[in-house]
Order: sequence, then C-alpha cells, then structure tokens
Amino acid sequence: MHSAILEDSPNARINKTILDRYLSLPLQENIVQATYVWIDGTGEDLRCKDRTLDFIPQSPKELPVWNYDGSSCYQAEGSNSDTYLYPVAIYKDPFRRGNNILVMCDTYKFDGTPTDTNKRKTCLEVANKCAAEEPWFGIEQEYTFLDFDGHPLGWPKNGFPGPQGPYYCGVGANKVYARDIVDAHYRACLYAGIKVSGTNAEVMPAQWEFQVGPCEGISIGDDLWMARFLLHRISEEFGIVSTLDPKPMPGDWNGAGAHTNVSTKAMREDGGIRDIEKAVAKLSKCHERHIRAYDPKQGQDNARRLTGKHETSSINDFSAGVANRGCSIRIPRGVNDDGKGYFEDRRPSSNCDPYSVVEAILRTICLDE
Repeated sequence: MHSAILEDSPNARINKTILDRYLSLPLQENIVQATYVWIDGTGEDLRCKDRTLDFIPQSPKELPVWNYDGSSCYQAEGSNSDTYLYPVAIYKDPFRRGNNILVMCDTYKFDGTPTDTNKRKTCLEVANKCAAEEPWFGIEQEYTFLDFDGHPLGWPKNGFPGPQGPYYCGVGANKVYARDIVDAHYRACLYAGIKVSGTNAEVMPAQWEFQVGPCEGISIGDDLWMARFLLHRISEEFGIVSTLDPKPMPGDWNGAGAHTNVSTKAMREDGGIRDIEKAVAKLSKCHERHIRAYDPKQGQDNARRLTGKHETSSINDFSAGVANRGCSIRIPRGVNDDGKGYFEDRRPSSNCDPYSVVEAILRTICLDE
C-alpha cells in the first residue's frame, strides 16, 4: 500500500495501538457495550451508535427499543425526527470483544409503521409463509477497495492497470491489493457469528468477494448486512473505502454483483432438478419485477452493470443456462450432473438490499405471485 494514500486519510494516521490501553480496561462483569446498527434512508448505507447495558442479553427481545435522529439519516423531517430502532439480531463484537455485542435493528417511524427502507418486515412475513419449503440462500458479495480519493486502490493515478485476466483469485503484490483487510474482515465475521463461507479476489484489480450462507430464510439478510457493516468498519481503520457500487469503473472492467444462490428442500432431494427448472420458468415471467427489486434505485444502478458483457446478462432480457455466467440464472454444472441442488440468480447488484432480493424470489418461486 503506497504511503501517499494513507497520508490522505485521517483515520489511517491515527496511532491504533493507543486504543489498546483503553480497550484493556476491566469492566464490571454485567456491563455490556451494545452497538446498534441500522440501514439509513439511502437503502445502502449503514449507521450505528452505542449504549451501555447492565445485563448480558440472550435474545434480541430482551434489548430495549431505542431511537435516533431520522432527519439526519434521510428518514424523517426535522420537526418530527424521532425514529425507532427495534433489535432483530445479536452478534459478538469483534472490536471490543468480551460480552460486548453488535445489534442489527429494524427502523420504524413515529407512528409505528416501517420506514421506507425497512424491507425486513415484509421479507420476514413472506419467509414465514414459505418456511415449510426450507429455503436456503447464499449470497456472493462483491465489493471494491478505493483510495481515500475515490480511485481504485493500487491503480495508477494517471492510467490503468493491465487488462483483466491475472487478478481473479490472484496471488502476488502485482495482482491483489489490501488482502490484510480481507483477512481481517473474514476473521471478524466468523468471530461475530456471521455465517461467512469464503472469500476470494475478483476479476477487476482491487475488487474482492465474500460469501455468506447457506442461511435459511431471513437470516441471510441479517448476516449479510452485518457483514457489510464489519467490512466498512474495518476498512475505516485502515483508511480505505469499501464501495458496493455495481460499476465503480466504467469501460472494459467487471462490475460488482451479489449473486444469490437459492435452494428449497424439494430442490435438494433426488430429482430436484425438475423443481429448479420450474422455479426458473416462474422467474422468467417476472423479470422486470425482479430487476426493480435487485438494486436500491429500481434497476438504474444495475443498468450500468447488466450490459451482456463482463459475465453479465442484459438487463432487458431473461436467460438461463447450465454453467453460463452470461445468463440471468445459472445452473451449476455439478447441480445439472447430480440432478439436484440449487440455482444462482446473477442479477442482484452488489448494493442490493438482500431482504428485497429474498422476498422477491420467495414470492415468485414459492408463493406463485
């Protein structure tokens, strides 16, 4: 990492070892620092704030409802700004450790209705209706590291790196950048209790991916959002920006997606390939609705990525195929050979709301809507 990059970042200039003096201070056994995390009004960015508890919670239901200034998060007017945080999932805190926790929260308006970017409520309702089908999800979250100036990390300031080819799953200082952050994030997710299943360098230099799942129902959304929080929070300490923009660099460079792998109980049983094919047929009839659900701007972000090039399908057309990464839906070769398993929806953008993605898929393939 070039030292000039870090000189531009106030966070990276701070001596991180000083904090250890204070994090090592002993606390009373029942004192817990809880970081409440929520999605703001952009539908993409996360916010957080901390509070002290005098007990060790065992369930989100034990945690107090809290509030925040919704007018500063694009979710309320200043004249009526109180917006409410309802805890829905607890994770271990990899920064403070001990009994301290991270808390994923739903957001609600003053009148008790969900905020516009609270997609979890309806997703949970749909997931509960489909619980008997035991839907599993795995999401491949792609992202890109940027210098503090917004330029891809490690790229020449007045030019471009060599063409794509040697960077995917690459090894070596001339092929991958910031593996330290990737490894720190991977370990932090595992410590927190997030079901992260792997990571790898991606096709464009400075682009990486981590995978979450398989998770059943709503938990895929909770885990992915908290994994995103950890990614941004750890990158912050290194003085580097992690972006989920689905096309951070225009031109002959891969975009970033959140490929979503889907499997129901019937698909995992012998002969499940028939159920996979039925699901694909249902998805083919709802392409436009899914495109609107697959990025926060109802398809506008994905329009920059889903061009039919760089391992994507066209945003305007639905397609499916075996082992074809240029299709909307890919059936892996091994699944086709085994006659059971899962399918991959390659359309969701890297900045998608996983709750919206899961809800759309379940409504189509399980509820026949």
